[in-house]
Amino acid sequence: MDGSETMDTIRLTAAQAMMRWLSVQMTEEGTRFIEGVWAIFGHGNVAGIGEALHGIGDSLPTWRGQNEQTMAHAAIAYAKTTRRRRAQAVTSSIGPGSLNMVTAAALAHVNRLPVLFLCGDVFANRRPDPVLQQIEDFDDGTVSANDCFKPVVRYFDRITRPEHILTALPRALRTMTDPADCGPVCLAFCQDVQAEACDYPVAFFEPRVWRIRRPEPDPAEVAAVVAAIRAAKAPVIVAGGGVLYAQADDLLADFAARRNIPIVETQAGKGATGFEHPMNFGSPGVTGSACGNAACAAADLVIGIGTRFQDFTTGSWTVFANPDRRLVSINVHGYDALKHGALGVVGDAKVTLGKIDAALGDTRFGAADAKARSDWHATVAKVTAAPARDANKLPSDAQVIGAVQRIATGNTVAMCAAGTMPGALQVLWQAAKGGYHMEYGFSCMGYEVAGAIGIKLADPSKEVICFVGDGSYMMANSELATAVMRRVPFTIVLTDNRGYGCINRLQQACGGAEFNNMYKDSAVAAQPEIDFVAHAASMGAHAEKARDIADLEARIIAARGRDIPSVIVIDTEAVSGTGAGGHWWDVAVPAVGGPERLEKARATYAANSARQRVFN
Repeated sequence: MDGSETMDTIRLTAAQAMMRWLSVQMTEEGTRFIEGVWAIFGHGNVAGIGEALHGIGDSLPTWRGQNEQTMAHAAIAYAKTTRRRRAQAVTSSIGPGSLNMVTAAALAHVNRLPVLFLCGDVFANRRPDPVLQQIEDFDDGTVSANDCFKPVVRYFDRITRPEHILTALPRALRTMTDPADCGPVCLAFCQDVQAEACDYPVAFFEPRVWRIRRPEPDPAEVAAVVAAIRAAKAPVIVAGGGVLYAQADDLLADFAARRNIPIVETQAGKGATGFEHPMNFGSPGVTGSACGNAACAAADLVIGIGTRFQDFTTGSWTVFANPDRRLVSINVHGYDALKHGALGVVGDAKVTLGKIDAALGDTRFGAADAKARSDWHATVAKVTAAPARDANKLPSDAQVIGAVQRIATGNTVAMCAAGTMPGALQVLWQAAKGGYHMEYGFSCMGYEVAGAIGIKLADPSKEVICFVGDGSYMMANSELATAVMRRVPFTIVLTDNRGYGCINRLQQACGGAEFNNMYKDSAVAAQPEIDFVAHAASMGAHAEKARDIADLEARIIAARGRDIPSVIVIDTEAVSGTGAGGHWWDVAVPAVGGPERLEKARATYAANSARQRVFN
């Protein structure tokens, strides 16, 4: 790959220079920050980027995937599992290849997770315009399909000259390693420029260590929060994903135990403390536990740590019902720290919590409601218990969760993304510390299978259990073949309720009729009879169908010895929800029209809307 070299410069193509530079960007632990590159080649990246990746070999590994979006999902799950300490890149051709990744970019943006998109682009010299798959803007000659990335990445650049990588690459890594700005980056790389040669400074390719900084909070902001905590009578902590990314989970567990402050965990923060921790009161909001929502309703001080306060967390701002409540938000980015009139502290969660802890002295609150917590655990045990064997009755999703829970170990990671299971898992899954991985910032159907690969690649020691419904599996399952090829073992529990059961229930809760969600309610001549076992087996996975809940448990245990993915299909009923917990969620109901059921839904909506409190 090397070109001619002098003492001060080396001649490389722009793509060769990019890959060489990426291969020497290091973490404090001595590993590459960009572990490797997922690639599907086409015109626009095969000749330039493809040749450069082949030339650099194992110094920056290349992995083949099946779909651009799902390759990116795997990369995102990898970054989430490493707590943003390492990342992966994804490259595609121009046009549809690049646009396939826009959804994944949005997912990474919402979740504040780093991934590097290296997108093939049009010719900078414009000689062959319009090229195959080029989007032409009738009013702007600088636009290409890759401009679609601009709203959904944290940094965007178009490489139209080989020298541009000298500034674009450091900016990209600065964004991906900045705890406040962290998120996806898109470098739209013009295909002719990829192949152009340039004399690059040798010094540009010296290894560089990227340190994840820990911003110190402003002392005045810390003092204000300390005063608010001291004045409180019933505080509650809302732990978000920022707790994990700042590696503040151990400190938080100790802080809450010593101060006697209940913790509720968001989807991104779940697993920061193990379920057995005495201050772990489950989850808040729409998919909240009864004891967690009770603690939130009574709280006069809500202390958010590393959370965006998404509407599921807040019950669309009806959960925190105490009229005297105040909102505190500790976040590394001021955008999140100052939401909803919060008393904000901008800083690293671990550093900030440590300073608050030191300033509080011996402040401790009254006993938390241990009975509410034990009652909740009893409720979970009841709804997840194995059902009596009945050939005519299908199990619920809650009972499937119970089956996995009973055979889970402290090494098990439960993961999911969309449908019924995310809400059911947040409410019912009793996670060991670090035993939960949910993509619910964007709730993207199709993340599950690829995400399971990313988790296992990031931490091969974990047993990864991927919960996926038949709807999400149908949307994106092709990376199952990739997992087989690379011998990445994990277990998929595929619940088949013959449609979109989650949205069907929501449709009815909003006063609507069952329509176009379950196959039985769709305009089809015949309901499909999909053989998911045969389908998964055709891609090389070990696939089988569980007869019932007991059989499911046995098959998950048997999967632990395999070196390929295992897919276990089980038929489930679509009517039941979690059977426990929960709260109102603001989903707009039509203001006029409809039968009596819609009128009742409108009345419920109006009553709940009146309870919303969106500003302190």
